[in-house]
Amino acid sequence: MSTLIVIPARLGAVRLPRKPLRLIGGSPMILQVWSRIVRFGVGDRVVVATDADEIAAVVRAAGGEVCLTRADHQSGSDRVAEVAARPEYAGHDVIVNVQGDEPFMTPQAVRGAIAMVRDRGFALGTAAVPATSEILANPMVVKVVTTDAGQAMYFSRAPIPFLRDAADVADRDARLLQHLGVYAYRPEALAAWVALPTHPLERAERLEQLRPLAAGWTMGVASVPGPAAWGIDTEEDLERANAVWPEFTRTEAAGAE
Repeated sequence: MSTLIVIPARLGAVRLPRKPLRLIGGSPMILQVWSRIVRFGVGDRVVVATDADEIAAVVRAAGGEVCLTRADHQSGSDRVAEVAARPEYAGHDVIVNVQGDEPFMTPQAVRGAIAMVRDRGFALGTAAVPATSEILANPMVVKVVTTDAGQAMYFSRAPIPFLRDAADVADRDARLLQHLGVYAYRPEALAAWVALPTHPLERAERLEQLRPLAAGWTMGVASVPGPAAWGIDTEEDLERANAVWPEFTRTEAAGAE
């Protein structure tokens, strides 16, 4: 089966202006994401999807493939779907969306999302890591609750599963999962996803994955080992990323030896 990985990146982020071009470890964020995904070796083709010529120029100068897209997309999946629908990107069995602000994405997470589609038969797949209770109070961390078979029940910024009785804390903590910013789709499922109208739950939580769930679709969630990948949304996130980047890259390089 052939896999196309698309990394959506837009220049117009509000909370962190010019986000894809902000530096992490001395290199633009989009290049850190793109280069790591290429090194994972899990995609037959890796392309950055952007509406900004400036981002495109940076990626092309580094030897990456770029697809210029429309500027009016409301979500990463919408931008990925535009790429997947183009004739030059046809013929892939699995489409993967790795968000362009996820420089800490792990190969296990990408492979896990793909496996949900390729091996488990889900039309949609994503990944999560077991987490500790500290994530519950943070609305910037997306939580997911799944069935015993790994099917997503709900994603939320709220503290889920909610603990009603302190006696059940062990049961709650055993089910805590932090969602990671990666999706895999069958091409027809991706096209159908973006054709759905925006759902009120999606607007309320600002989580695009609630659109297919609200429509009754199934999404497989691969539970993969940590550490948790985390996205860059604010200046504080960027500062934190630069603070941990040297140790992160050293640890990753040591693990690959």
